[in-house]
Amino acid sequence: MRILLKFVIDCDPDAAWRALHSPRAVAELYGPLIDMQPLSPLPTSWESGQDVAVGLFAGGILPLGTQLISVSDRAVDELRGPVRIFRDSGAPLTGPLASLDVWDHQMAVSPAGYGRTLWRERLVIEARTAPLFWPVLWTTWQWRASRIRALAPTWAHDPEATASA
Repeated sequence: MRILLKFVIDCDPDAAWRALHSPRAVAELYGPLIDMQPLSPLPTSWESGQDVAVGLFAGGILPLGTQLISVSDRAVDELRGPVRIFRDSGAPLTGPLASLDVWDHQMAVSPAGYGRTLWRERLVIEARTAPLFWPVLWTTWQWRASRIRALAPTWAHDPEATASA
């Protein structure tokens, strides 16, 4: 089963790419509904090849389970320009989602013109229980989309100061 998102955000692709690699920025995408808490110290920035376990808590209180985030990056060239893809091919380790056999979450960023970014996501889940989780995950992904749109303008670096005359 798949959940797909595609929309344009108000930041440049470099800022979006940095945010995808920031554990803090990614945790903000789920807040305040779901709190992502590290099980060991998180890196400042996720790098391809890293595996990181996190605990997920509804409202910061109710345990939902643990999730392994397994990071890989790749880039492809499309007609409209370069596309950078962040892939989490980890898996739910405990909790209700642990019944899923496949968890493949890919997020792609590419230029959308005028300093904006085309954001695409694909979550693939597979298991006998997947139809039970799909509506909840679809709703969660719509929430993520609204959070991404709201937070994206904050991801850009501060502009360089100009010399005053």
